[in-house]
Amino acid sequence: MALLGDNALKKLRAGELTLGLGVHHLRGSAVPMLAKAAGYDWLFLDSEHGTISIQEISQICLAALPSGVAPIVRVCAGALDEGTRALDNGALGVVVPHVDTVEQALALVTAFRYPPLGHRSAGGPPAQFGYRPPSAAEAQRTLNAEILVVPMIETPQAVENAERIASIDGIDALLIGTNDLSLELGLAGQIGHERITAAYRTVAEACRRHNKVLGMGGVYDEEVAARYIAMGARMILAGNDHSLLLDALTSRSQFLRGIALAGKG
Repeated sequence: MALLGDNALKKLRAGELTLGLGVHHLRGSAVPMLAKAAGYDWLFLDSEHGTISIQEISQICLAALPSGVAPIVRVCAGALDEGTRALDNGALGVVVPHVDTVEQALALVTAFRYPPLGHRSAGGPPAQFGYRPPSAAEAQRTLNAEILVVPMIETPQAVENAERIASIDGIDALLIGTNDLSLELGLAGQIGHERITAAYRTVAEACRRHNKVLGMGGVYDEEVAARYIAMGARMILAGNDHSLLLDALTSRSQFLRGIALAGKG
């Protein structure tokens, strides 16, 4: 039985480029419709840095599923229980930051996969099936196969361990948190630095060898983004609501004020 909203998951696993919208401030059920209208494939609901609640996450997930936009939730590194609650209430994937070791990556599989891969508890009829799930066994097989489990690679240690993390059954993608990686390397903001490029190359090669998806976050410079996409990045966090809104609002205000200034001339 197919899951609602699994279009982006299929595209990712087929090696197609997919774009995610970071949701930090927006809360309403219109968010996935706006994302779809703008050409995005998935939502990145940020409960690590944002103040979004599990209730708000659930409502956005429920609106996203029938739209075909996949709701994916980033939880705090030490709050894996929030990830299971998100999955129980409509999310199609979980992203966990600061995964540096194989042991930490294995903990994600344990928390977010049902047996035999992990030990996730069954939480009632899931929204991903429109609340009419198949048998328990089929539902668990389908969810194990389809939902995304994504560790973030954000430190030199994580880059060193990328090969082993990518080899883990139950891990779908390795998402490089480029800004945090640059901070850890003492290169704050230098997302195109040769050491960052080398890290992308290392993680990309690990993903290719183990048939995992390479993700890219925090890269909005066109030249640098093109470089990392050429290396194989396909799960692209394309921007977040506050920066995209600020850019659009600024552009419009400057345009209109420019007209007024030109009229005075």
